Amino acid sequence: MDPAMTIDTAKVFAVYGKGGIGKSTTSSNLSVAFSKLGKRVLQIGCDPKHDSTFTLTKSLCPTVIDVLEEVDFHSEELRTEDFVFEGYNGVMCVEAGGPPAGTGCGGYVVGQTVKLLKEHHLLEDTDVVIFDVLGDVVCGGFAAPLQHAEKALIVTANDFDSIFAMNRIVAAIKAKSKNYDVRVGGVIANRSKATDEIDRFNEVVGLERVAHLPDLDEIRKSRLKKRTLFEMDETPAVLAVQEEYLRLAASLLVDDTICDPSPMKDRDIFDFLGFD
Repeated sequence: MDPAMTIDTAKVFAVYGKGGIGKSTTSSNLSVAFSKLGKRVLQIGCDPKHDSTFTLTKSLCPTVIDVLEEVDFHSEELRTEDFVFEGYNGVMCVEAGGPPAGTGCGGYVVGQTVKLLKEHHLLEDTDVVIFDVLGDVVCGGFAAPLQHAEKALIVTANDFDSIFAMNRIVAAIKAKSKNYDVRVGGVIANRSKATDEIDRFNEVVGLERVAHLPDLDEIRKSRLKKRTLFEMDETPAVLAVQEEYLRLAASLLVDDTICDPSPMKDRDIFDFLGFD
């Protein structure tokens, strides 16, 4: 990576997890929580379907790749407002987008996005950056946010498929950590009434659960209503989830602890989580 493309002035988190596990919902609400704590927040969606930030902005924003194509990739012709959009409570939102299906590299898209943000000096006025990364993919391209992140957060549910995907993501983060400063920052249990299987797995491989977000219908409805949970009716359940996000955001700002996990082989985790 070009040293000029490093993000030096902000805390940077990359959010990973199985496809459909709720990474965008988690990222958006965590972004709001950081903003509620007075931080200047930038959320970068790294999925070609570019829906990471729509609960913040209430729309599908034009992607970085879209606007670059419009100017034949002459980035000097772009204005900040062409690709950065303000969302709820001042969270700044960028959708990287992606190449057409079956072509190009997602890692290139992430790199171009960071380059554009640096050229426009947008990262200098940011306290927290959250990369919301395409689910399940741990190839070189979509591991690109790990080159910029300080910590990777893994979203998982209390089930076999989610934990299996988490194990492979941990392996990818470990591989990247040999050349970059990124480390696993912890596990966020999502859409789960219980966390027993997550906790059992974490104990064996050396991970830490840093938050637990229950399987609430209000969370599903917030996505349908294009709202963050901080804009929903403040029922006791919603207030409890808001408090969990605020607690998590506060802890991530001050907690320097990192996990040093040892992921399992595929066969071993299959036997560990499976039932006879």
